[in-house]
Amino acid sequence: PKVANVSVQLEMKALWDEFNQLGTEMIVTKAGRRMFPTFQVKIFGMDPMADYMLLMDFVPVDDKRYRQVTNTEPVPLYAFHSSSWLVAGKADPATPGRVHYHPDSPAKGAQWMKQIVSFDKLKLTNNLLDDNGHIILNSMHRYQPRFHVVYVDPRKDSEKYAEENFKTFVFEETRFTAVTAYQNHRITQLKIASNPFAKGFRDCDPEDWPRNHRPGALPLMSAFARSRNPVSSPAHQNGTEK
Repeated sequence: PKVANVSVQLEMKALWDEFNQLGTEMIVTKAGRRMFPTFQVKIFGMDPMADYMLLMDFVPVDDKRYRQVTNTEPVPLYAFHSSSWLVAGKADPATPGRVHYHPDSPAKGAQWMKQIVSFDKLKLTNNLLDDNGHIILNSMHRYQPRFHVVYVDPRKDSEKYAEENFKTFVFEETRFTAVTAYQNHRITQLKIASNPFAKGFRDCDPEDWPRNHRPGALPLMSAFARSRNPVSSPAHQNGTEK
């Protein structure tokens, strides 16, 4: 009952949709790179006096590795339709499954609901030996972010209720391909145009933007861990709960 009525609204949905139509790419680096757009949500339906933890994980969309193929014929820079993602083979071995807890966790439902919740501290890395708690992803693989609301059950036998104490939300428009350098110049342009921290790049001519320029956890309950399955079906709806 503490999570049954919880609902979540994705913030900046129009921007996510715009990226999704182009094929969202997120940079992964050895040191860790923040996501843009930032994953932000507005939460409704929590028990104001109950404690909740908020967290995210990332699951593979499929079991494939991709590569970018560009038409060799001379085409205008803006004609990205001449390039495409192609399957390059079987996915690389799975990266260590990690979750990112929102740093304010745990907190009362009233606190979570009174403001937009932003995961702006979350970083993505391709360093398999990362010891900073960043989310580890394989470059050139596609991922689906998942958002989880976990009720902090005060009962001594709370592990008995672990299966029913959390709720998962999936927004398909937040899917992305992990890359070490942007492959689609239109993604680069949209990131520069939309990112408030990229003002310096907006002052120059778009034709001068390099194609590949890049603007500038803890184990969870076993019941939740068992749900880390690849997103194998497009049947999920925006904000689907599981």
